[in-house]
Amino acid sequence: MTESVSHQATLVSLQVGLPETVQANNLGSSGKSWTTGIFKSPVDGPVWLGAKNLRGDGQADLVHHGGVHKAVCAYSADHFPFWQRESGEHAVQAGAFGENFTITGLTERDVCIGDIWEIGDAQVQVSQPRQPCWKLARRWNLKDFALRVQQSGRTGWYFRVLEEGFVTSRVSMTLIERPHKEWTVAKANHVMHKDKANLAEAARLTCVPLLSPNWRESLRHRVERSTSLDDQTRLRGHE
Repeated sequence: MTESVSHQATLVSLQVGLPETVQANNLGSSGKSWTTGIFKSPVDGPVWLGAKNLRGDGQADLVHHGGVHKAVCAYSADHFPFWQRESGEHAVQAGAFGENFTITGLTERDVCIGDIWEIGDAQVQVSQPRQPCWKLARRWNLKDFALRVQQSGRTGWYFRVLEEGFVTSRVSMTLIERPHKEWTVAKANHVMHKDKANLAEAARLTCVPLLSPNWRESLRHRVERSTSLDDQTRLRGHE
């Protein structure tokens, strides 16, 4: 079933990058270097999109990043003016959030868990909201930036790949199927990060079969034990 959207969605930029080791900055890392795949560079394409990532892309921490349910990180360029105002001197441009797909015409309020989108020769499916980590803060050189992104709801989201194929920048995106229109990425973010006491909503979200397994597991833990997993290490790292 195809469900039309009221605005044009476009993949405006593609970014890839392999893990690299960089020197510490002034964010309290005690002179320690760090390894990350968050620094991405634009490519025009066509670029092969496989089951786990774009060709030429990689992640440093394969426990928390990458894999079939996080094959592609997407971020909305519609948020860039907001972050430009928030961050002041930072140049906010495609790839600034470590994303592979920079998209216009869609935000977290416009995409739903399980959405299937056709992009070029490939088909991708929304698997979960992105959960920003301390490496995003380190990349921006703003100590609390990961928390600010999470609290703003402007997190971005992940795609899993249903059909591999070549993708290019500056192409339109077509919505093919929307099985869970009640579960936008924005709503899932709200349940996970802001409405933590609402165990009924957490239980409902756990039952969405197309939500990534790690999100379902975290929410199931909350429902069964009436407590949320600690996210401070993810947000702040080992300071």
